[in-house]
Amino acid sequence: MTDGLRFFTFAAPSRFYALTGLLTPWLWLLAIGLAAAGLWIGFFVAPTDATQGDAYRIIFIHVPAAWMSMLLYLVMAFWAAVGWAFKARLASMLARAIAPTGAMFTVLALWSGALWGRPTWGTWWVWDARLTSELILLFLYLGYIALAEAIDDTRRADQASALLAVVGAINVPIIYFSVRWWNTLHQGATISLTAAPKMASTMLTAMLLMTFACWAYAFAVAFTRTRALILERERDTAWVRELAATAPGTRGA
Repeated sequence: MTDGLRFFTFAAPSRFYALTGLLTPWLWLLAIGLAAAGLWIGFFVAPTDATQGDAYRIIFIHVPAAWMSMLLYLVMAFWAAVGWAFKARLASMLARAIAPTGAMFTVLALWSGALWGRPTWGTWWVWDARLTSELILLFLYLGYIALAEAIDDTRRADQASALLAVVGAINVPIIYFSVRWWNTLHQGATISLTAAPKMASTMLTAMLLMTFACWAYAFAVAFTRTRALILERERDTAWVRELAATAPGTRGA
């Protein structure tokens, strides 16, 4: 019970701001280190694929980006729903902070998929079930961001955008299962929790390093953006005024 209470103390914006201020620099370092190692192994150490040649190496960017695009949407929708249901202002801020990063990963997944598709399928784009549903995911992210910014009242904006986020979450399982439900050009999963990986160990190592790098990056950016939102929304509270008064460059003003 005590541990649970300690965990929920970080739901207070002031405590969350302090905690993430300590974590964010380490997350940036972790993201950079993991990405450097993953790219090195993926592009210079992993063997050439027997079927696709060196063109397959784009998967070390494409696959983690695609995973993150779907996962971040679910996390965004979860926090948006928590903020809506319990009027938890920090949860709503987290949802807003995650959205641009999720949209960025979706764009990266679509762009890298096009680079992969050109030499593999002979075309930059097809209206394939997975590609189309991933494009819809991008529109959902952009719609969430636009709706949240279009309404001046913060509480109403959080509620309206939360509804869109929750309804749009149904698209994520459609993306994931599209290669099973429909006849599509997109290949099936290479990595599965229920089966042995279908790639060499060096390829798998690069893929996992890049995935963890994307995780660290997503945390770092979301925390940074949430801290900015906290300062904006809590600017009239005593702790933010005190923080502003003691910040470098404000003393003696």
